[in-house]
Order: sequence, then structure tokens, then C-alpha cells
Amino acid sequence: MRLLGITIPDTKRIEIALTALYGVGRSSAKSILTEAKINPNKKTTELSTAEEAAIRKTLETMKLEGDLKREIAGNIKRLKDIKTYRGIRHMRRLPSRGQRTKTNSRTVRGNTRKTMGSGKRKAEKT
Repeated sequence: MRLLGITIPDTKRIEIALTALYGVGRSSAKSILTEAKINPNKKTTELSTAEEAAIRKTLETMKLEGDLKREIAGNIKRLKDIKTYRGIRHMRRLPSRGQRTKTNSRTVRGNTRKTMGSGKRKAEKT
């Protein structure tokens, strides 16, 4: 089954399979299925065409996939343009929600350190 151009896994329960869509998590998948009146324990292959249409109809009301990604990117761009603290953190590719940076987020900052050895230099062979 394909929804919004994304192939939904056939072997999983529909409640879990809907999370393959960007912007749909477990709780929103449950609310979609309750609104469409579908048993969340059904597999994707067991759905009838009417049930698929009901899911599609519910998904059309939500902002998902490309639209959602575009909106998030626009929000970040707006923060960068008005040069807020969060926007500057995004520009510098640093954590923007108050996480520490001394020990974590080193790989993003380009500060990767290899683990230390014993500290002793190996004696040269003569």
C-alpha cells in the first residue's frame, strides 16, 4: 500500500506501519485509525479499499511529508534571518535547546577525539 508516495510496510500492524510517514508517530497513528474506525491490530494487507480510502481522507487533513519538512525549514530560516539566539545556534550547527557542549555534540562541531592509550610511549627498537 502506498500513501503520499511512501510505501507502507505490509508485514507490520497498520498502527506501526503508518509511522513510516514523516510526521506520523504512534499517538497520531492511533488517532488516525480511531477517526477512520479501523482496528489498529490489522495488518496492512488485510485492509479493504474502503478502509484505505478512509485513512487517505484523514491523512489529507494533516500536514505531512514534504509540506511539514518545508514548514520546519522555513521556521529555522526565519530564526536565522532575524538572528535570534536559536537561529545563531542553528547557523553554527550547535545544539539550540540548551544542551551542554563540553562533552556532547563533539562530532557535529568537528572535535572528535580518539580514546587515550596508556600514556606511555612505546620504546623504539634498536
